[in-house]
Amino acid sequence: MSYQNVKTYFEQAGLADRITVRTQTGDTVEHAAETIGCTQAEIAKAITFLVDGKPVMIVTAGDTRVNSSKFKQYFHQKPGMVPRERVEELIGHRPGAVCPFAVNEGVEIYLDISLKRFSTVHTAGGIDTATIQLDLAELETHSHAAGWVDVCKGWTVHEGAAQSA
Repeated sequence: MSYQNVKTYFEQAGLADRITVRTQTGDTVEHAAETIGCTQAEIAKAITFLVDGKPVMIVTAGDTRVNSSKFKQYFHQKPGMVPRERVEELIGHRPGAVCPFAVNEGVEIYLDISLKRFSTVHTAGGIDTATIQLDLAELETHSHAAGWVDVCKGWTVHEGAAQSA
């Protein structure tokens, strides 16, 4: 049902052609990048946390890791990931297929500035064989992001990279 919800959303938005379903799995950043033929950094990975007991999703570039001190500075608590066995229940997508679209009501979504290095990125699409390619403005719009945050480490801005969305 997760994939169907994502597909229906993008059909209604007139962007169904952005979804690609492949035979190979994209259940990890590495697998997705290999399957798509892009860098791991261009994969927009969705990481889910519990903040004050509520689910929060941070969408980051695939080559980053969440920095505990930056996360705590923004969310006023240490990062605690949603337990794997509760991801589908709380977010609406299974691990390996989590994307920032067609999520359960009440899930807050934030985009990390590490994504701003790219003009387009690839997200999961509700199943581990589906991906969606969007530019940053489309990602921001269709994820219904609450805003941009700076909570990651392990990346640097490359010359010529997109700086704003």
